[in-house]
Amino acid sequence: MTDQDVHAVQAAIDGELRLLDPEVRARPELVLELLDPEFTEIGASGRRWDRVSILTVTNDGSVSAESPVHVSEMSGTVLAPGLVHLTYLADNQGRRVWRSSVWRLTETGWRVYFHQGTPAA
Repeated sequence: MTDQDVHAVQAAIDGELRLLDPEVRARPELVLELLDPEFTEIGASGRRWDRVSILTVTNDGSVSAESPVHVSEMSGTVLAPGLVHLTYLADNQGRRVWRSSVWRLTETGWRVYFHQGTPAA
């Protein structure tokens, strides 16, 4: 992996962790800064979300400072210049979900383009 790839993966990881931060999730304007204009998600529930509808769950109180999401096994791969794929295991109060995100570099920085959650066994 080149230095440029390492920096790209780290930028995506930093963005992903910011999206899990309760203080960021509580502020829609901060969440929107991290979402690509074409953002879509297929949640662990099977529901499909877009950039606007995801704000209803990012700021619904499901992630609080008292019960933060614990992340493990995070890894990233550069798929192409300006495109990073992340995978990790998220545990929110015992609910374990495998997460996958695609981040892309835009004129305004790294933004998540696609996200999917799959319940872990």
